[in-house]
Amino acid sequence: MATITHEEAHAHTHGPELQHQFETPEQQKEAATLGMWAFLVTEIMLFGGIFMAYIVYRWAFPEAWEEAAALLNTPLAAVNTVVLLVSSLTVALAVNAAEEGNKRRLLTMLALTMLLGLTFLVIKGYEYSEKFAHCAGAKDPISWITGSDLHESHECLVPGRGFHFPDEHGAASGSHGTAKTATTQSGHQLFFLLYFSATGLHAIHMIIGLGVMGTITVMALRDRFSPTYFTPVEIGGLYWHLIDIIWVFLFPLFYLV
Repeated sequence: MATITHEEAHAHTHGPELQHQFETPEQQKEAATLGMWAFLVTEIMLFGGIFMAYIVYRWAFPEAWEEAAALLNTPLAAVNTVVLLVSSLTVALAVNAAEEGNKRRLLTMLALTMLLGLTFLVIKGYEYSEKFAHCAGAKDPISWITGSDLHESHECLVPGRGFHFPDEHGAASGSHGTAKTATTQSGHQLFFLLYFSATGLHAIHMIIGLGVMGTITVMALRDRFSPTYFTPVEIGGLYWHLIDIIWVFLFPLFYLV
């Protein structure tokens, strides 16, 4: 007569999704949710440092901040904001579908969420490429790639030795005289340094979020979820909402200054 191990009996009683260190599914869900919230707090602290630097330098260089923000592509950022807000809705609908055991709707919502995330990254990548194209002397990314319609560069908004804020926006020719030029340029460069740091870090989190959603999609395809067990969908949704919320702060701070 075959003997049944403790682990096998545990899985038979509570289901294969319940790990051996937990007594009940509720205990496992509470532990997973608490762990995710603890992780989200550390993420908020990470971005909090960037926000604090923003506040300090925004106070130190108010005029440079306003001039620099005017050169960002606000319409594209506004579209990206709408994209992320819609993705928050699709994630919430995915959690609801998992709770109801609707596999088809769950997969549809996860696919839409990942599509929206990829759309955000493509738009953000184009926006970044505009800045690098201008540094290379091209008027737009297409001209930069094809090598056509190149001209002498009059601006370079990528922080570094080649950084140059266009004169027509007041960096080098203004009523304050030449003594203020170096300070003003430093303020502009600090703005774009924080811009690339904050939005780049956010983009990295978006890539990670896509990986999380992709993993959850594979699990859904393998029928790993049920109305009694959908914790990965829930905590994955929490991470995605964090990405969206951070962008809701980044958009007005940098683009609507």
